[in-house]
Amino acid sequence: MAVKTTASGKMDKRTKEYKELKARLAKARAAKAKASKPKKQTTKLKKTAAGKVDKRTREGKEICARMAKARKAKNSLANRLKRLFR
Repeated sequence: MAVKTTASGKMDKRTKEYKELKARLAKARAAKAKASKPKKQTTKLKKTAAGKVDKRTREGKEICARMAKARKAKNSLANRLKRLFR
């Protein structure tokens, strides 16, 4: 089946064949994206009712410790000097 073209040689977007072609392409793109999407890693993080990490668990305490370390490093003398002379 020949696809109708416009005067400039492009496919006529008003035809049924063009619309079917675009639908197939969209479906194929969606399937490819779904197949190549990395699997979500499941974690054992317990969350509160509000959706935040429960700080009473071991994992929550580790997260808090890392955040405290990062906050402390952010305000270190070396980093303050870097920010001062930027």
